[in-house]
Amino acid sequence: MNLPIHIGDTINENNIKKAIRALFSTGNFKDIQLLQDGTELIIRVKEYPTIYKITFVGNKTITTEKLKENLEMSHIRIGQPVNNGMLSSIEKKLQDVYYSIGKYNAKVKVISTPLSYNRINLKFSFQEGISSKIQQINIIGNKAFSSKQLLSCFQLHGQVAWWNIFNNSNYYRETLVRDLKNLRQFYLDRGYIHFNIDSKKVSLTSDKRKIYITVHITEGEQYKVIGVIIKSNTTEYYAKIEKLTHILSNRLYNNSKMLKIENDIKNILNTCGYAYPHVVIYPEINNVNKTVKLRLDINTGRRYYVHNVRFEGHTISKDAILRREMRQMEGTWFSGDLVNKGKERLNRTGYFESVVVIKKRVPGTLDQLDVIYQIKERNTGTFNFSIGYGTESGLNFQASVTQGNWLGSGNSVSISSLKNDYQTYAEFSMTDPYVTIDGVSLGGRLFYNNFKANKADLSDYTNESYGVEATIGFPVSYSNKLRLGLGYLYNDIANIHPQIAMWRYFNSLGHHRNFNDKHDVSCCDFTFNYGWTFNGLDRTFFSRHGTYSNLNGKISIPGSDNSFYKITLDIRHYIPINHERTWIILARSRIGYGNGFGSKEMPFYENFYVGGSSTVRGFLSRTIGPKAAYLKNSANLIAKGGNRAVVSKSNDAIGGNANAIASIEVITPTPFLNEKYINVIRTSFFIDAGTVWDSKWQNNAQTISAGIPDYSDPNNIRISVGMSIQWRSPLGPLTFSYAKPLRKAEGDKLEQFQFNIGSTW
Repeated sequence: MNLPIHIGDTINENNIKKAIRALFSTGNFKDIQLLQDGTELIIRVKEYPTIYKITFVGNKTITTEKLKENLEMSHIRIGQPVNNGMLSSIEKKLQDVYYSIGKYNAKVKVISTPLSYNRINLKFSFQEGISSKIQQINIIGNKAFSSKQLLSCFQLHGQVAWWNIFNNSNYYRETLVRDLKNLRQFYLDRGYIHFNIDSKKVSLTSDKRKIYITVHITEGEQYKVIGVIIKSNTTEYYAKIEKLTHILSNRLYNNSKMLKIENDIKNILNTCGYAYPHVVIYPEINNVNKTVKLRLDINTGRRYYVHNVRFEGHTISKDAILRREMRQMEGTWFSGDLVNKGKERLNRTGYFESVVVIKKRVPGTLDQLDVIYQIKERNTGTFNFSIGYGTESGLNFQASVTQGNWLGSGNSVSISSLKNDYQTYAEFSMTDPYVTIDGVSLGGRLFYNNFKANKADLSDYTNESYGVEATIGFPVSYSNKLRLGLGYLYNDIANIHPQIAMWRYFNSLGHHRNFNDKHDVSCCDFTFNYGWTFNGLDRTFFSRHGTYSNLNGKISIPGSDNSFYKITLDIRHYIPINHERTWIILARSRIGYGNGFGSKEMPFYENFYVGGSSTVRGFLSRTIGPKAAYLKNSANLIAKGGNRAVVSKSNDAIGGNANAIASIEVITPTPFLNEKYINVIRTSFFIDAGTVWDSKWQNNAQTISAGIPDYSDPNNIRISVGMSIQWRSPLGPLTFSYAKPLRKAEGDKLEQFQFNIGSTW
């Protein structure tokens, strides 16, 4: 502490006053006395009590963490001295926080309890009351646009209908400020350059339950841009910049387009190494002719080299794993495009909740900077063990251990198992995305499956299979990757219940079976697997814009018991509707086709199935499409010309060799959800449509008389509408959906509420 009095000084009234002021200014003392004892100066002080404990009671709307932040801003924390003036001030500030969210009946009281050793406990007691509701929002002074058009810019609403779960009539001061900015932007984007908000008034009824908001505006008149004058300290990029500005001339003044062009010019210069360009557009207004001439002032600044690329915030991922995703190299010209690509690639790994890029000049240099990626890691490992019961599967036991970033190496490792009434499944898989420095990946999996179709609403048979696959991936470009691989699959089929489609497959192999033939059939297949992926998404989980396409196929190779091929194409496209990307349209489609070659057919156990949470929601998993046509009696097969076989219709699904699925989904903000969970929970409304068919199916007199439809018809499309909630839980991605079928067919089995553990889109 710097007192204005030192040993040897002469004491007078002036420096005594200065000393007292200096001591009081510390805020630690409530009483100070200066006494003289001969040549000694005695300073006697009485300290304010220090805070020992802070508690909160009654706060529900505002979290304790938020309240603590407000206290910190007022320097009220444990161990700090406090006086009555500070407590009175913080009471008013907290009261104002409640007023800002429309709780005008809220009461805040601070209770201080003295303790020994000059300490106190502080207890903040809250009576929050009810939120005041917006009764009406009035805009006065508008002539060019209706009040309804202008209020569409507002998030605040008055008298919201009971069924509208996305809007409410609660008042928030910060939201009103944003709404008025949106209103201003609405006019500036339509040429009203002199638009002004003259005043805003928030009025309360006497009972403080209803709020009336009145906004007075002056629209002014529309102005047209008659030209753009570019002034720059370099002519190197003049052509590109001039091309960008063409959209401004001879059109109404548009502030948003102008700001976008400013940003686009900065991006051009960033890409060329100019990390801190100065770009400003000045409007020169002619109020007589109602025109605007835009002057574009560009100063590129210095061109920068990248000194270091650094990473901060990671504790699990190794530095080398992050660095291999970089496209901006150290020691080269800075490129904003390459830096942003590095950010996108880090987001696509799925290892991180957020990635923020910071540019920092290197001290002592004129043309060097560091690029810093600030990273917040997410939990890439999940352990799941669950027991459940399903109407189709009975008692379920499921366990899995998945680590998408094994020991920070970037490798993905997964072990999973499933046991229910109709299936026992186990799999081990591992992928190294960077076997070479160029991004060549290597992956493989081992699996075992014991499947009892007769207990899964499918055609009667059992299939015990196991296999192994290895895949190598080659990066073709930034967004494209090619995959090639080999696989081996063994299938042991037993307990076969005669049905036409299955018998047709066996006949194509030369296994002409009869009704008394109960022995097992085993098949060994070697396959060449191939695939192509285009990933243009902004991030792996809960994408907001971009396109993702995935092509998968396989073909049997010599040495196999079967001769067939199979190919599937999946496409997802995200279109953000609003600037914040909280409203998004998602279009999804999937098509698949398979067939035998030579005289053989594709194995029935390779069929496509439709229905369930990942295809057409609202229908029981895999039950849409062709059904088994069972053969009865000890007769020769239909394929061999017998005439005593009886065809029996059933509801057991058998799938088909072709399918098509399409879905339109509107992703919306989740009602009543805190903003910090926006990247954890996602809500959407959807329309699903899909079908599966058997292109080899041929109806005859027997199948027609049995009432069996034409399963080769691809036009028998099922449609459903519904709502979905996805949650990135600590156990893994969870999806809940409720759907109502709009179009169904005889034999379809419905399941309107569905729950799924799996990937999110």
